[in-house]
Amino acid sequence: MIKGSINSIESMGLVDGPGIRCVVFLNGCKLRCKYCHNPETWTMKELNITPEELVNKIKRFKPYYKNKGGVTFSGGEPLLQPDFLIECSKLLKKENLHIALDTAGCGIGKYDEILENIDLVILDIKHTNKEKYIELTGHDNNEYLEFIKHLNKSNKKVWIRQVIIPGEMDNDKYLESLKEEIKKIKNVEKIEFLPYHKLGREKYIAMKIPYPMENIPEMDKDRCNELYEKFMKI
Repeated sequence: MIKGSINSIESMGLVDGPGIRCVVFLNGCKLRCKYCHNPETWTMKELNITPEELVNKIKRFKPYYKNKGGVTFSGGEPLLQPDFLIECSKLLKKENLHIALDTAGCGIGKYDEILENIDLVILDIKHTNKEKYIELTGHDNNEYLEFIKHLNKSNKKVWIRQVIIPGEMDNDKYLESLKEEIKKIKNVEKIEFLPYHKLGREKYIAMKIPYPMENIPEMDKDRCNELYEKFMKI
C-alpha cells in the first residue's frame, strides 16, 4: 500500500497557485536553504496517510475551488515522495481538480510520470550560480538541472519564484543571470520576486537549530518591487 508523509494541510490557500487552493505540505527535503521558513518539513517522518485518504479530505473543500482553484503540493520537497505524488495526482484528476506542484526540482526521479497529471509547476529558483547554489542550500544543483530537462519536455505551464536576499540577489549582475536562467525554461507564464523575511526564525529557535541568516536584514518590499520592475525591462 502506498502511503505518504504529510506535515500539514492548508485548506484555503491564496498564494500558492491560481484561485483558492488546498495546499498539502509534504515532509522531506534534501536542501537546507539558509532562508527556509519550513524547517519542520526537512525530515521524512512517519507515513501517515494514503492517497485515497488525502483525496477524500481535499474533496470536502471542492466547492471553494470553483474553476480557478485546486490543489498545490508543497513542502518540504514533494518530489521526494514520487509514488505517493503520482497516485494522488491520478485520483485528483478523476475529480477534475487543477494540480500545482511547488518544487525546487530536487527529487529522486520519476519526473515524467509525476508531471503527467500536473497542470502547473511553481519552480523555486535558489541561485543561478552553481557555487552560490551549494553555499545557499548545502547541495549541488545537478538534480535541479535534470528536473528542468523533464519539465521542458513535458510542456507544462511554469511559474517562477525567486527569493531576493539583500546583498546577494539585489544587483544588476544577478538580475541579468536570472534572466538568462529563465530563458532555459519553457512555458514560463509568471515570475514572482519574494522578499527575504525572518518569519521562520521562531521555528528554528523552537527546534533548537541555529538560524543561519541572523545577521542578514529582511528585504525591503518596495526595493524588491523596484528590482522586479527593473528585471522585467532587461
